[in-house]
Amino acid sequence: MLSLPLFTVSCKRLASALLAASLGCAAINAQADDSSIVIQGKDGWLFPGWGSLTEVDSRGIEASTALIKDAQQALAARGVHLQVLVLPDKTRFYQDKLPAGKTLSAQVQQRYQSILASLHKAGISALDDAAVLEQVRQGGKDVFYRTDQHWTQVAADATAQATAEQIKRDVPALKGSAGSGMTLGSEFKERRFGDLAERFLTPEQRKQTGRETFTVRRQAAATGLLDSAPAPVHVTGHSMVQPYFGFPQKLSNSVDRPVSVNWKPGNVGQWIMLLEYLESADFKNNPPQVLVWQMFEPTYAQGPQASGLWDNASIMSADAWRQRLRSALGR
Repeated sequence: MLSLPLFTVSCKRLASALLAASLGCAAINAQADDSSIVIQGKDGWLFPGWGSLTEVDSRGIEASTALIKDAQQALAARGVHLQVLVLPDKTRFYQDKLPAGKTLSAQVQQRYQSILASLHKAGISALDDAAVLEQVRQGGKDVFYRTDQHWTQVAADATAQATAEQIKRDVPALKGSAGSGMTLGSEFKERRFGDLAERFLTPEQRKQTGRETFTVRRQAAATGLLDSAPAPVHVTGHSMVQPYFGFPQKLSNSVDRPVSVNWKPGNVGQWIMLLEYLESADFKNNPPQVLVWQMFEPTYAQGPQASGLWDNASIMSADAWRQRLRSALGR
């Protein structure tokens, strides 16, 4: 796994080398129901073991939403519209592949909707990506890879399209020129082990689980448009939104504008990722109209102070996080 520093680049300039960049998100030592960091399910399906299958931290959800509300208000004062993108847990779509004796509790079944309800009650824009991905699944397509924690390209595409539609509803007049969105390249297949198999299984277990086929887009030929055009939409998040899986390219194509992105692999958490972007020269020089903040259902309730869950450099108190937020936005 290649651990990259904060990476911010216009989607018009996404280097093809990124397709081979870090594929993994280091395991988060969260409170899980299994002693193993990977849950080995039926038919070779693997699941991250760091999200509870039975418990929901309702207080944590509300505390996280309160911090997000602070960010929304501070960004709005700078003319930036916040849209939160919560990606659903893999287990919710493949409960039939969980091992015997492992099931999602009724609370966990409702966890995603509880998060959405909390966001909507606070007046924060957030789409129902669980519903989007369920439609993909009902259409016969997998939304997560069998041996990997990440989503498939078809799932990333569907989410990007839904995100674009939400952006157009929230901010109908994006700056920039029509035709400046990213042209999508052709697709190719590569066969390899998913990150959960590659990093956490023994050689014999990997042999039994087997490789799988990943769909990746090539970088399209340059369209002749200025690569330096400011991006009116920015995405900040984890490895799910890295270019390898296609989300930022499809989002740029769908909104027909450049899209910039910063992401990191590993257990850094959503809180530090936002701060790193807001404290960057990219934000200070070219603040976007729309900021898409990607989060993940199992870790939504974990605040910036979650010691033992995020890496040490990411941990801070909620008050310290708010102070850095205010400082970055000049408030």
